[in-house]
Amino acid sequence: MAERKHGAKAPATESTVTGESWEGRDISGVEHTRVLFVNLDLTEVVDDGAVFTECIFRNAKLNCSSHTSAAFVNCSFTGCSFFDSRFTECKMVGSMFERCSFELMEVKGGNWSHVGLPSAKLDDATFSGVRMVGADLTGARCVGGKLRDVELQDAWLGRADLTDCDLRGSDLGAIEPDEVTLRGAIVTAEQAIAIAQAMGLDVRAE
Repeated sequence: MAERKHGAKAPATESTVTGESWEGRDISGVEHTRVLFVNLDLTEVVDDGAVFTECIFRNAKLNCSSHTSAAFVNCSFTGCSFFDSRFTECKMVGSMFERCSFELMEVKGGNWSHVGLPSAKLDDATFSGVRMVGADLTGARCVGGKLRDVELQDAWLGRADLTDCDLRGSDLGAIEPDEVTLRGAIVTAEQAIAIAQAMGLDVRAE
């Protein structure tokens, strides 16, 4: 399992659920704490307000699932699929993702602060209006992806590939231009000035 930011260990689980299928279920309002889920099928589940605290998901399928105002706090996801999943105003604070796939995943609003997404392939994912303060995006690939109006204060972005990524409205203060690939990234004029200044340029009106 990938090392968490600052070396914090994954939470110890107290029970295990293996090989269950929750496909198509409405899991709204369910609560689970420190459970290890192995090969859990969450395809097309509907989730309004479920809470998972310090749980571990291994090889789980969350394809085409819909989550609203749900919480996955300090959880770990390894080898999980998030194809075409939707997360609206969800809380994912402190959760860690390793070897997961995120094709067509859409995240709107919510708090994803201090999540671990090192080396994640987010090319086809969309994040909009999300709080990602202190997120670990080291080496993440967001080529052609969307990070719109995202709070990225204190985020780790070293070696991230943001080629052709739509970054409009996002806080880019954590970006070190010499450590991040920004070729073709879509930004506002204000953001472009901030990036130029971070590169040491003396930007003047004329």
